[in-house]
Amino acid sequence: MPADSKSSQPELRRSVTPWGSFSWGYSDVGADIFVGLGLVLAWAAGASNVAFLFAGVVYVCIGLAYTELAATYPVAGGGQYFVMRGLGDIFGFIAGWAVLLDFTIDVSLFAWTSVDYSSQLLPALVNSVHPWLHFGVVLGLVIGLCLLNVIGVRESTTFNGVVSALDVISETCILCFGFLFAFRPHLLVHTMQMHWPSPYELMLGTSLAIISFVGLESISQAAQETQRPASIIPRTSVSLILTILIFALAYSNLALGLQPWHPITDAAGHHLQFWQIFPNNPDNQGKAVALLAAQVPYYGAFAALYVPVLGAILLLISSNSGVFGSSRIAYAMSTSNLLPSIFKRVHRKFRTPMISIVFFSVIAVVELLFAAAPALFPAVSSLYTRFFHGENGLDFLADLYAFGAATSYSLVFLGLIGLRLTDPLSPRKFKIPLNVPMRFRGERVEFPIVAVIGFIGIFSILMFTLFTHPLGRIFGPSWLLLGLLFYLVYRRYRRLPVLGSQPRNWRIAQTEILRRAGELELMDEYLANVKASDARRAGQGT
Repeated sequence: MPADSKSSQPELRRSVTPWGSFSWGYSDVGADIFVGLGLVLAWAAGASNVAFLFAGVVYVCIGLAYTELAATYPVAGGGQYFVMRGLGDIFGFIAGWAVLLDFTIDVSLFAWTSVDYSSQLLPALVNSVHPWLHFGVVLGLVIGLCLLNVIGVRESTTFNGVVSALDVISETCILCFGFLFAFRPHLLVHTMQMHWPSPYELMLGTSLAIISFVGLESISQAAQETQRPASIIPRTSVSLILTILIFALAYSNLALGLQPWHPITDAAGHHLQFWQIFPNNPDNQGKAVALLAAQVPYYGAFAALYVPVLGAILLLISSNSGVFGSSRIAYAMSTSNLLPSIFKRVHRKFRTPMISIVFFSVIAVVELLFAAAPALFPAVSSLYTRFFHGENGLDFLADLYAFGAATSYSLVFLGLIGLRLTDPLSPRKFKIPLNVPMRFRGERVEFPIVAVIGFIGIFSILMFTLFTHPLGRIFGPSWLLLGLLFYLVYRRYRRLPVLGSQPRNWRIAQTEILRRAGELELMDEYLANVKASDARRAGQGT
């Protein structure tokens, strides 16, 4: 009877192809530059390229870590699963809960900026002019994406793949024409010299720059629905890392060398630096790439017409990735008894985690309401100015986005180190470079230096976020504390270890993971490694 019930339980469908895997990551990470560019330029000014470079180095470390982990453990949980397996249940919950914050913010933040880009061609959608219309359209997009993901991942993947291909071509054209016909190296040097930010502004800009690199989690989230993940994920991840790094560094340098800058002061009295083409208007922060593209000679007139549309669509599919990612994390956490079992229920017809999709889409709507409150209700705006230094709705979403990413990525690096030490027998088809051979508990292991470098970098960004973001400093830790309280109550109710981890046979689990992924050769290699390890231990015991 147990076997029958288990086999009758519907599982996630493996329908994500190699391009689908890339597009899931690109639809999330690739869209980030459309949001992050304006936010970073507003604060880091002449050091924007430096902020992107620092965040980019950290991003490469993050990307390499996720590539190794997702190829070795192709499950839907992504970072949450890696941390749980490497550090224990409670740390796995914290990592998963932080990523859930990130993905629900992803839904509302990118739906918001999708409408911002649309407003470049449809002025009626400008938030400061028609806030209720802006909010209504964003809300409609979130509801529509929720329904799309309930129908199925195959439909979502097709949607992502087409738009991702168009955007890669578009961003390449903007950069090529921009550097050929508009970029002035002497202006880049002049801008960096004359408009270098204060240390506080540089830290703030760097903490926002990491926003442009968030989203690799999406590839690992889709690992359980990816065909031959151990083979596909390394290729798609490395391609994505290089693509996004080149785009982010190129756009930041192009922006600094394209148009002169001048200082302005915002409504709260803060000193900012902006392009002359980027006037003192918070509505323009959400559509910086469209403003930049319009200034490119020859190509700009054409780009001004289609970049807002393409940007809006790409941001929309990034929002779609947030719906997908949050539901898969909740599904995996529920499977591991970190969340109630209701979150792992799969719709029998569509074979998608419908309850998880709907629940976290509702959370995204709540976050959207809080972010839109200052524009919708003028009385609330004065409270934001008084308590949060005048941060607007986009700032609020960006603050929490940076906090969630930095928190989860910090734990993922620690999880990678833990798994290298405690699980050296699992075959790693892709392994990050710079490793130090050593012995741990009788086994030969390789200690990852890149993981240490990445942890120091992302933990620094987490500190920058807490120091420079008033809203992130309050609501980010509050989200974690609320989730941790729920976790402790739930584990006590289920009579599971509250602070410890429930017993698991990771050898059987890893064998099953590789079998379900179709990686039979890796499964045989893993079983051979286990057998050889047991033989060595038996020989040492005698």
